[in-house]
Amino acid sequence: METRKSSSARAGGFTLIELMVVVAIVAILLIVALPSFQKQIQRGNRSAAQAEMYDIANRQQQYLLANRTYMDLSTLNNSSFSLDSDVDGNYTLTMVAAAGPPPTFIITMTPKAGSSQDGDATLTLNEQGRGEPAGSWDR
Repeated sequence: METRKSSSARAGGFTLIELMVVVAIVAILLIVALPSFQKQIQRGNRSAAQAEMYDIANRQQQYLLANRTYMDLSTLNNSSFSLDSDVDGNYTLTMVAAAGPPPTFIITMTPKAGSSQDGDATLTLNEQGRGEPAGSWDR
C-alpha cells in the first residue's frame, strides 16, 4: 500500500513572499531609524568637540594667571596638549588670542568636509565661556 502526503502538508521553510515582506519591513525600519542614528552620532561628536574646547579654555585661564596673556595656537600645540582623535577627525581647531586690554581669545571648531559632522554648525567659545551658536550648546 502506498502512502501519500496530503496536499495541505507543507515543506519546512519560508515562501518568497514571506521573505520579501520581512525585507520590506527591515528596509522601512532602516529608512526611519538611520537619520535619527546619524543625528545622535553628530550630537555625540559635537559634545566631544565642546569638551575639548572647554579643556582648552581652562588651559587658557591657567596660562593667563601665569603669563598675564592668553596663549596662541602654536603655544598650545607646543605644550603637551593634543586633540582627541575623534575630534581631530571631524573638526578643524583654530584659536585667536588678543593681548588686550583686556586679553581675549576665541576658540573655533569648524566641521571638516566629508566627515560625519559635515553640515553641522561651526562652534566658537570665548574667554567669557560664551559658546556660539547658542542652539548647539544647549544640553
